[in-house]
Amino acid sequence: MSNQVVSNNNARRDKVVSAAEAVRLIHDGDTIVTCGFVGIGFAENLAVAIEKRFLGEDPLSPAGSPRDLTLVYAAGQGDGKERGLNHFGHEGMVKRVIGGHWGLVPKLQKLAIADKIEAYNLPQGVIAHLIRDIAGKKPCQISRVGLGTFVDPRFGGGKINKITTEDLVKVVEVDGKEYLQYKTFPINVALIRGTTADPDGNITMEKEALTLEVLSAATAAHNSGGIVIAQVERVAERGSLNPRQVKVPGILVDCVVVAEKPEYHMQTFGEQFSPAFAGEIRVPMSAIQPMEMSERKIIARRAAFELMANSVVNLGIGMPEGVAIVAAEEGVTDLMTLTAEPGVIGGVPAGGMSFGAGTNTASIIDQPYQFDFYDGGGLDLTVLGLAQADKEGNLNVSKFGPRLAGAGGFINISQNAKKVVFVGTFTAGDLEIMVEDSKLRIVKEGGSKKFIDEVEHRTFSGPVAADNNMNVLYVTERCVFRLVKAGIELIEIAPGIDLEKDILAQMTFKPLISPNLSEMDARIFRDDKMGLRQDILTLPLEQRFNYDADQNILFLNFEGLHLRKVEQVERIRALVKEKVGGLGKKVFTVVNYDNFHVDVDVAEPYFDMVRDVVKTYYESVTRYTTSAFMRARLGDALKHREVAPHIYENANVAMAHLKDKD
Repeated sequence: MSNQVVSNNNARRDKVVSAAEAVRLIHDGDTIVTCGFVGIGFAENLAVAIEKRFLGEDPLSPAGSPRDLTLVYAAGQGDGKERGLNHFGHEGMVKRVIGGHWGLVPKLQKLAIADKIEAYNLPQGVIAHLIRDIAGKKPCQISRVGLGTFVDPRFGGGKINKITTEDLVKVVEVDGKEYLQYKTFPINVALIRGTTADPDGNITMEKEALTLEVLSAATAAHNSGGIVIAQVERVAERGSLNPRQVKVPGILVDCVVVAEKPEYHMQTFGEQFSPAFAGEIRVPMSAIQPMEMSERKIIARRAAFELMANSVVNLGIGMPEGVAIVAAEEGVTDLMTLTAEPGVIGGVPAGGMSFGAGTNTASIIDQPYQFDFYDGGGLDLTVLGLAQADKEGNLNVSKFGPRLAGAGGFINISQNAKKVVFVGTFTAGDLEIMVEDSKLRIVKEGGSKKFIDEVEHRTFSGPVAADNNMNVLYVTERCVFRLVKAGIELIEIAPGIDLEKDILAQMTFKPLISPNLSEMDARIFRDDKMGLRQDILTLPLEQRFNYDADQNILFLNFEGLHLRKVEQVERIRALVKEKVGGLGKKVFTVVNYDNFHVDVDVAEPYFDMVRDVVKTYYESVTRYTTSAFMRARLGDALKHREVAPHIYENANVAMAHLKDKD
């Protein structure tokens, strides 16, 4: 008898079963983790089978089971209607939900708002990391992500309704700094998806648009003593899979389910299959259609001015997607690396129901590792949606009355990028605009104000960001604000817009107004291309300095230069010193300011630097630009610093007056 048992245990069993058979292994009260991003990587067939079992459509299982489930997921998984996690939206089926994004699952939203389920909203990256931490049996996760937001226990602890009482988050101190501690818990079931499996349960993902947190979820369930059910498109012969393509080893997988219908295994909820999303082909950039002129394009264009060569950028869902389209239209996508939070690096992120996928990508990594990169400060720039902002610079994109959108990766990304640009229309609801002669006109004002005294839900903390000296912009179709210590400051206004009527009257508080308030770039409001590539590819600073020893003249070519960072200002100071600091004498200097632009938050450091180098290194200096506006702005800034404002219209006049006596 004993020999017979040993013999059976040594036999290699076939793990391929039907969806109904697999989900019968789920017990009442289990904690289930699901993987996916919108529709990418979501095991739709398994969710359908669980729903059918609960509704009594499985003859071998009683109706109403499994029930009282705890559902855990990082990214939003659904189509805003019936698919994805909406299959779990039946009263009694789920007891608790710990999710990163709720906007795509209205059926679960409804249960949460009605106090039918316990509901938490934690940052997407935190949950992705939490799943990995559970795999390693760590007792908790320590992170700064969420401080000052609704996830902070002092502002709600991520709890969505009044019946949600257990604290999953608490504030702790490490080496004198505050952090949030997120509690881990066992996972009983992992629902994952791949492309191909063998009978041993080895899973490849060659046709999937993302790899997500699939490996972490499978490991978490396995190491918690739970089960792993994998949905795939096809089964291959045992031993035929390339081991380097196996993303989940068979030792972690208990059941393999082949999708019963093509619609249960769509690559995204927008497309059945795109070889471009799978990295099989590269798509010509001309295939990406440009946007028509609209408030969305105006906002995307202004945000695109923040793009810089050799930078790493994240673009959020919705309005920020337009920045990728503008970047493609302007031919600048090759100059930087665009990324998306589920793991896409390089190429152009997709939009709509395919958001999260990408075309012409450089690589696709697991979601937890993407958030390692984001949380560690790897992003140079992020462009995220703006739904509601207040006088402190706080932002809400997560909850509006009974509508629960959730934060997704917003908190991770906005708290850790080097520069943050929030984008959205200035008002909401039926806004109509018109562009005439490169000027913006409000045809019909939006029905509700978005810039209010206090946001309803704090998804981004302005005070925390200001304390950390973060570079934050709020970009709308009619104006641009920046974050300062005292709140938000108006720095740009669109041509054609009336400050009082179109901006201040449409806010419930009065913002700070910059003394250097300027017009938004006129190119934004024209139909032709903006020439953004030329802006980004302007001469490096090192090539803009030329010293003529025979004449003792230093020529500075600042034509087309856009100063966006204080680091650029300090680099100019260092280059002046490098070129003439060791000469033992002062030099005559001529500066070309044609098409020169300095961001408002960099202007003060820049003109202070100009004052310093003039006094230290220059015998005399003249400047020239064809722009009357720039001549006036330079003149005011230099006079304020007691620097002689010798500014002319062209180089010949500037040279002629270079050695004039003051």
